[in-house]
Amino acid sequence: MSALDELVRYDGRHAVVTGCASGIGAHVAEHLSRLGARVTGLDLRAPGDTGSLAEFVSVDLADPDSVTAAAATVDGEIDALFNVAGVSSGIGDAQLVVRINFLGTRQFTEALTDRMPAGASITNVSSLAASAYRENASVTRGLLDTSSVAEGLTWCRQNPHALADGGYRLSKEAIILYGMRRVAELGGRGIRINCTAPGVTETPILDQLRSAYGQDYLDSFTTPLGRVSEPAEQAAVLVFLGSRAASYVTGQVVWADGGILAQRCAAAMHDGAAAQGSR
Repeated sequence: MSALDELVRYDGRHAVVTGCASGIGAHVAEHLSRLGARVTGLDLRAPGDTGSLAEFVSVDLADPDSVTAAAATVDGEIDALFNVAGVSSGIGDAQLVVRINFLGTRQFTEALTDRMPAGASITNVSSLAASAYRENASVTRGLLDTSSVAEGLTWCRQNPHALADGGYRLSKEAIILYGMRRVAELGGRGIRINCTAPGVTETPILDQLRSAYGQDYLDSFTTPLGRVSEPAEQAAVLVFLGSRAASYVTGQVVWADGGILAQRCAAAMHDGAAAQGSR
């Protein structure tokens, strides 16, 4: 076994994965199990195949009591936390989207961090939809400044404009900024926090979007690679970020989007240069 093989392995480590029943989360749990981790998986319902899991814990991220109970049920120290569970704006309830994708995820994360030793990692899932997180930070900061699910929901009711496009973008921008906000505090304890930002991926969320907006909407996200992502590809990036191979990576967003963001940036530069040349 090479030195790199050892760094990406999880032997003797306890990994916790939300959203383990399907999509990216199911593949994260499978990868981790094969790499030697003891995996605790959480989801609303148990997966059909629990072979990758040492333990399954039911959780409803929209319900603070359920989150508290689930966090208390997770056994022992946590070496790697993967927050994968989430829903799209296709469910038609913007506040519920924010409750699950950010407020519930934040509550669960903070309930576990006291049991994370030095060397542990937190890896969250954002989205390509959050690519303007810097531009929107002045608004998103208000959600981050809340300290509980109840306060967060009050903020949402008081700022309906922030959720006007369905809540998904806001929730995923909040995930990125939350990691950046906590990077120094957690880093002081030897804990890393990162996130990925997947592009269009074949998961149940894609089915929600297809039902809500139609296939033409999804087809508009063309990638330089010429295809959508498979969930196992997204899971591999998450598992790398949570491993010791990424031991000096923290506070980062990895845009696992097939090159869409780079393509947009290149197009914007070209358009800007063309506009300057026409003056």
